[in-house]
Amino acid sequence: MGKRVVITGLGVCAPNGVGLTDFTQALLDGKSGIRHQPNLEKLGFGCQVAGEPLVKDNLINSYFTPLERRGLNASGIVYGVIAGVDAWNDAGLVKNTTNEPSWDRGIVFGTGILGVDKFREAIHLIDDGNVRRLGSTSVIQTMASGISAYLGGMLRCGNQVTTNSAACTTGTEGIIMAYDRISQGKAEIMLTGSCSDSGPYVWGGFDAMRILPRGYNYDPAKASRPMSATASGFIPGSGAGALVLESLESAQERGVHIYAEVLGGEINSGGQVGEGSMTAPNSLAVQRCIKNAVVNAGIEASDIDVVNGHLTATSKDGLEIKNWSVALNRKGADFPLINSFKGAVGHCLAASGSIECVAAILQFKEQVVFKNINCEDIHPQITELIADSCIPRKTLEHAPSIIAKASFGFGDVNACVIFKAFTK
Repeated sequence: MGKRVVITGLGVCAPNGVGLTDFTQALLDGKSGIRHQPNLEKLGFGCQVAGEPLVKDNLINSYFTPLERRGLNASGIVYGVIAGVDAWNDAGLVKNTTNEPSWDRGIVFGTGILGVDKFREAIHLIDDGNVRRLGSTSVIQTMASGISAYLGGMLRCGNQVTTNSAACTTGTEGIIMAYDRISQGKAEIMLTGSCSDSGPYVWGGFDAMRILPRGYNYDPAKASRPMSATASGFIPGSGAGALVLESLESAQERGVHIYAEVLGGEINSGGQVGEGSMTAPNSLAVQRCIKNAVVNAGIEASDIDVVNGHLTATSKDGLEIKNWSVALNRKGADFPLINSFKGAVGHCLAASGSIECVAAILQFKEQVVFKNINCEDIHPQITELIADSCIPRKTLEHAPSIIAKASFGFGDVNACVIFKAFTK
């Protein structure tokens, strides 16, 4: 048996709320963070709405020194640092001020693409023959591990400090990686999370694929419609979520609040065979991922009372519900309560798993199951499999016992993690 692992800190920088207080209230209210983006309209995008955190300059000044702010043009790093530092503080941890790194504390903070606006800025300078004007931070702002490097230096962590990248599975995968490191006794405390840049250079490729809805440019709050019969594609988003995972012994010794316990999880790939492809899931792999997560967590499928799905508001939502139903061997009214947060924040790409895990865990604290928004008209493929009552359209008073959360990403990659209400 490995060490028990608990969650002691949360941080978030999301389209519908920056900071835990605003984010929690937005979820309780069903408030959408999806807004019309004038720059996308100007550039001729078909889908002109997106989810982007509203971060004010004075807030950024609270996280970065004037020197660090000089030439800072990587939105993902801004979001990740805000979420990561907030989670660290929420866990009652303070910055190491000694001349020796904290050997038992580390970071796994993922991203998909980082510093794309900084890349654009650098490309123009280089093409114009002004390479000397690039500045000293262009490399760290554009390397994938820039976010973990920033946080690692700010918090002076001496354990593993790394960045994982697995498309939309990134955030959930990182939690499992951090869990493994602590449960194996290789670290006591790990900050984990993920971030994603904002802007047309990140979202443009998806618009070109014509997988984003084009009929909600002037009704953005209704645009993202997971599990809905009128869903017409996912809405791109951005931001960051962060969690502090810690050994139970360390948390108890420090006497800090514990949000939940991490029981385990599973990471796998469908190999892009059968029905699996670069952009479509292999259902056998998805089902296997969920089943193995349940086994690894040491629970029964019947123990799960809440599921937070990936559920992106595409034609694959029905297939995802089917895969959950088959993997858990539960259907109709026996299926757990299930929600998707993409109706409120959009699909935050590499940041989606971590933002959604923060939201899922807040349900333990608030003793609720947050409502789904924009799925008044549940897709008939879904109601053929599970009862309508399993999909709350109002926030329910319910004390979750065990929550299963899964993320699936381009490249046919999957991750599923199991959270449990903490009991001594």
